[in-house]
Amino acid sequence: MKKLIAEFIGTFWLVLGGCGSAVLAAAFPDVGIGLAGVALAFGLTVLTIAYSLGHISGAHLNPAVSIGLWIGGRFSSKELIPYIVAQVLGAVAAAGVLYIIATGNGSEVGTFAANGYDELSPGKYSMTAALVTEVVMTAMFLLIILGATDDRAPKGFAGIAIGLALTLIHLISIPVTNTSVNPARSTSQAIFAGGAALGQLWLFWVAPIIGAVIAGLIYKGVFAEKK
Repeated sequence: MKKLIAEFIGTFWLVLGGCGSAVLAAAFPDVGIGLAGVALAFGLTVLTIAYSLGHISGAHLNPAVSIGLWIGGRFSSKELIPYIVAQVLGAVAAAGVLYIIATGNGSEVGTFAANGYDELSPGKYSMTAALVTEVVMTAMFLLIILGATDDRAPKGFAGIAIGLALTLIHLISIPVTNTSVNPARSTSQAIFAGGAALGQLWLFWVAPIIGAVIAGLIYKGVFAEKK
């Protein structure tokens, strides 16, 4: 139960910090943090949770991460579904808090930092571009996570590598999909944005999971220490 609470809180913080920065601060007149600021905010949420709650649950904060670690032989199958449920619930709870804050000055919810393609893509990128982006970015994210947390990797630095990786991923892919690589994050925002965002949500489950599976298989088959 401690692990599930840690995953709930950690994913809550990721969505509140990352999506909160996109919804509240990115376009603030004259002094907004912009895309680079949003990318950094997502990285900082992972970095801070990795060092505060990572020793309890591993700080997955993301169904794709849990699935990738499971495929890579680093996570037990019996914990997989409970982790995913805790992550989604934490993300939705954060989106609920963010909704209350964002509409507190009379603003409409708008796109609410939801992920999307075609008309919902910030740069109007196609479904194919979105699918490729999310698969590749998630695969790279999982390879970095699996490598940074390997017993042979330098100790104590995994959180830094993972947080910076998520920052870089956002710098690359915000214009394409608003960056998911995390089905829980995508679900939480789509619920409140509604409409087309919910209709496109399937891609932001399918693509990150495919990317995670690819990375798990590659790391286990190529880089894992043979026993």
